Amino acid sequence: MRRVNVTLPDGTELELDDGATGADAAAAIGPGLARAALAVRQNGEVRDLARPLVGGEPLEIITAKSDGALDVIRHDAAHVLAAAVMELYPGVKISIGPPIENGFYYDFEFPAGVTVSDADFGRIEERMRQHINADEQFAREDVTVDEALRRFRAEGQDYKVELIEDLVADAGPADPLESVSLYTNGPFTDLCRGPHGPSTKRIKAVKLQSVAGAYWRGDAARQQLTRIYGTAFFSKEELAQYLERLEQARARDHRKLGRELELFMFSELSPGSPFWQPAGMAIWNELSKLWREENRRRGYREVKTPILYDVELFKQSGHWDTYRENMYFTDVEDRPMALKPMNCPAHVQLFKEARRSYRDLPIRYSEQGLVHRHEPSGTLHGLLRVRHITQDDAHIFCSEEQIRQEVIGCLDFGFFLYDLFGFEPKLELSTRPAKRIGTDEMWDRAEAALQGALDARGLPYEVNAGDGAFYGPKIDLHMTDSIGRSWQLGTVQLDYSMPARFDLSFTGADDADHQPVMIHRALLGSFERFIGILVEHYAGEFPLWLAPVQAAVLPVADRHAEYGARVAAALGDAGLRAELDSRTESVGRKIREAELRKVPYMLVVGERDVESGGAALRRHGEGDLGSFPLDEVAERLLAEVAERRYSSQR
Repeated sequence: MRRVNVTLPDGTELELDDGATGADAAAAIGPGLARAALAVRQNGEVRDLARPLVGGEPLEIITAKSDGALDVIRHDAAHVLAAAVMELYPGVKISIGPPIENGFYYDFEFPAGVTVSDADFGRIEERMRQHINADEQFAREDVTVDEALRRFRAEGQDYKVELIEDLVADAGPADPLESVSLYTNGPFTDLCRGPHGPSTKRIKAVKLQSVAGAYWRGDAARQQLTRIYGTAFFSKEELAQYLERLEQARARDHRKLGRELELFMFSELSPGSPFWQPAGMAIWNELSKLWREENRRRGYREVKTPILYDVELFKQSGHWDTYRENMYFTDVEDRPMALKPMNCPAHVQLFKEARRSYRDLPIRYSEQGLVHRHEPSGTLHGLLRVRHITQDDAHIFCSEEQIRQEVIGCLDFGFFLYDLFGFEPKLELSTRPAKRIGTDEMWDRAEAALQGALDARGLPYEVNAGDGAFYGPKIDLHMTDSIGRSWQLGTVQLDYSMPARFDLSFTGADDADHQPVMIHRALLGSFERFIGILVEHYAGEFPLWLAPVQAAVLPVADRHAEYGARVAAALGDAGLRAELDSRTESVGRKIREAELRKVPYMLVVGERDVESGGAALRRHGEGDLGSFPLDEVAERLLAEVAERRYSSQR
């Protein structure tokens, strides 16, 4: 009998009968693993337990503890949702239902006159639990294209028919599509590539969360569908913890806090573009000050470039071919112009302005670069997804020999910045995407250079295959905030292509022309998005150095207001952002409102303080700290500002 061999993660060789499945492999390893197994991963692809193994490929048995396991049961849950909805709403048409980050969704077209809201979630979830408790097996069947089309046409499932027809068209006549896969659980059958778990009972906890509109295929000219979002976990405890995190996230929502703290606003007069209020500008200016100081200290020279350019610039840079759908255009005196979506082509013009020598390198340009990108209106999300973007951008022009030290310098700069905010970075090396420019040889060199810098610095990282920029590979820096959410902030990108496209050169020590390498570097990402993340990270309780109002002066009575004004002025003269609350209100109410505004320090001034020239100092969230002379208060606050602590507890 023929045998099939696979290699387990620990390097052990496992030999099985030819045609053996993932379930067979799990059973051969042990009965406990056989019971726990959800799916298998071979050569990076997650597959059903029931599918035959591919000999000679590495094999990982996926259990509830494995990476990617939640995606499997969330895909299962999407099918269970569709099954429940089809039973509860006869005549509904189904489209797609994938797992997504933190959950899943399914898109439906309900019959005319039927609407679904979160008020209906209870009965839908109850029907879903019936399918889950029934322990329905997920059975895969490969059928011919014609058979699948006949089936879904007979059922009136037009979206499934269109999906199959598109698969046929994409395959083309040279390699025609002969079959598609269907998955059945209980009474429900869906067009699906998989994978799925063994049965519905692996879903231990499920929750529907929201309803939204979604155009079919993302096309506003097509039918609008009803998208139902949900999530699923392996235990009720995990679900409860997730829902608690969601509640925390809602309380920290930067859009809500931005309104309450009067940091910024939005208007339909300029969608996707924040209007910064004075309090928000105080945060912006502090970040700009930090950005400017640290760039200067590391040898960057600040520049400023226009936002409007002849479109020929972007054709030469490659943005025209890969990015023009996200750009804004206009005509100026019959000349096609575009708002820049990136700063890099502008910095190239600065480099080209003069003849460069190897002695000039590296050249480091930094810019708070204003760019515009057309983000679809449905994707706009407060400060986190905008159309008017101010990048903390930089571009380094260096020789091949300088790449490693410059990349390490960028990463060390990022680590310094993130430590100020209490972020611990995780690194990801993103390699060549399918849609790219440049030769494979160029990509080989660029990827090896970034990997060499990471290895030389001894930094752990993960490889994110296929997610590089269109012009070069990159190192992305991901952070985890105070409630455990991950954010991608910084990026360091290596680019051989743009210097070649613009014919950049420098004179080497051999007196010959050489092509420089270009490093694209942003560490905060954009000022808008970074501030939005900070608002949520701190829940609006900014450390003193960032707080819009650092100290509120609160007179006990009207007769103390004149002294309070002198205290606020003295703090302002010392370089602190101080504000006087001279309203005819009780001091208790003033304190409560300053606490709600999350002002770090409150200086309560009464009769004794007028006589002594001091103030009673309070700390937000901590209470009374005692009475101090005014100069001592100013000295204390200024020392804390200078430290740039990421929280009051540090």
